[in-house]
Amino acid sequence: MKILITGTAGFIGYHLANRLTQRGDQVTGLDIINDYYDPQVKYDRLKSAGINTDTIAYGKPVKSNTHDNYQFIKLDLTDREGLDKLFKAEQFDAVVNLAAQAGVRYSLINPQAYIDSNIIGFTNILECCRHHKVGHLAYASSSSVYGLNEKMPLSTADNVDHPISLYAASKKSNELMAHTYSHLFGLPTTGLRFFTVYGPWGRPDMALFLFTEAMLKGEPIKVFNHGNMVRDFTYVDDIVEGVVRVIDGPPQGNPEWTGANPLPDSSVAPWKVYNIGNNNPVKLLDFIKAIEDKLGITAEKNMMDIQPGDVPATYADVQDLIDNFGYKPETSIREGIDAFVDWYLDYYDVKRGNTSH
Repeated sequence: MKILITGTAGFIGYHLANRLTQRGDQVTGLDIINDYYDPQVKYDRLKSAGINTDTIAYGKPVKSNTHDNYQFIKLDLTDREGLDKLFKAEQFDAVVNLAAQAGVRYSLINPQAYIDSNIIGFTNILECCRHHKVGHLAYASSSSVYGLNEKMPLSTADNVDHPISLYAASKKSNELMAHTYSHLFGLPTTGLRFFTVYGPWGRPDMALFLFTEAMLKGEPIKVFNHGNMVRDFTYVDDIVEGVVRVIDGPPQGNPEWTGANPLPDSSVAPWKVYNIGNNNPVKLLDFIKAIEDKLGITAEKNMMDIQPGDVPATYADVQDLIDNFGYKPETSIREGIDAFVDWYLDYYDVKRGNTSH
């Protein structure tokens, strides 16, 4: 297939582009490469995929020098004309929209970034998919949409109308916007609620990266909610496997759906929402212990109150993923953390001679 993946200088997008390229799809990666976190990590991800970052210029595709079936283009999702030109030229079979302004806490500081990227940018993606007859749009939603929900495990069958951050609200909005396009224009769309993704090439603003960095520097780590957090940490390869299976199985519409009893995660339209999570919640202090064991370092912990916008617990119900695709994420925390730490030590030691950056 010809597939567009937005956000390929990002964490999940980088891994997904590699996977689809390796299986033989024609992949176009897109990213604006903003400075929300260290852009060097983003450029190095692209270099790892064979992109000569010295030749990147806005709006100009760059071919990978290691994969004949991969190209990258620097483009902003808010650039409607640029996106339309790309869609017209490439005629994509499928689109995976992973580009977004990420982060719960940052949405309290810079809400406009979330409107620009996650609302306006996503509208432009929907419009391009509609007008250029894309066969399937899969897009990143988030476990954050569950907001104040407390019934565990968190299920796509439950109402999610109480988000507690603008980031979460923007992701819930994406699901609603996608439904209208599925209903009005017959565009198959699938929303993917990711649960705390971690692994090699991970985001520097996320807990695993921050904890590892601080421990190696001998600095204290910030432990929010006094350690009473529970997260369904999901290894990036498991996320990618789920996304690939979903791409290959666009929704057809649920013939049993009825407006008299409207299920929140499907529709008569070709629209569906899935959780992709490990289905195995882990206490934050156990997560930290696994990092300590791998590094051979005991962390100094600053116990802090829960941050505004954070939820105390996540736990994914993935029964739909099992039923429809025969798939369930299974990488253990120990395996995943070991792989991340090995990558981290290699990346910073080899590239910069030390673990500071």
